[in-house]
Amino acid sequence: QVQLVESGGGLVQAGGSLRLSCAASGRAFSTYVMGWFRRAPGKEREFVAAINWRGDGTYYADSVKGRFTISRDNAKNTVYLQMNSLKPEDTAVYYCAGGTVIARTESRYAYWGQGTQVTVSS
Repeated sequence: QVQLVESGGGLVQAGGSLRLSCAASGRAFSTYVMGWFRRAPGKEREFVAAINWRGDGTYYADSVKGRFTISRDNAKNTVYLQMNSLKPEDTAVYYCAGGTVIARTESRYAYWGQGTQVTVSS
């Protein structure tokens, strides 16, 4: 079992940056694939980024490629999402997720955090 808690969300102007963190507790964090998803108002939750257990394989949605960076520190049981050049369309609740297989679909992730709100003003 893995418990996930996100932090770092907030209000930022367009063009600004935020770094989200996801702290994990429980067993074997370092063996899990970790992902970030987001749900914008009135939309379904969508894939943002994922990272393999070693941290040397990363995957991004086209909409964030080149602006967002996912990373992890297995010694700290934490995964990060560095978000640069933020746009109003990035406004959403961001969720951290843990699973055993790299995937872009939320059904492949067994563990979820409660989410953190990111609001980008124009």
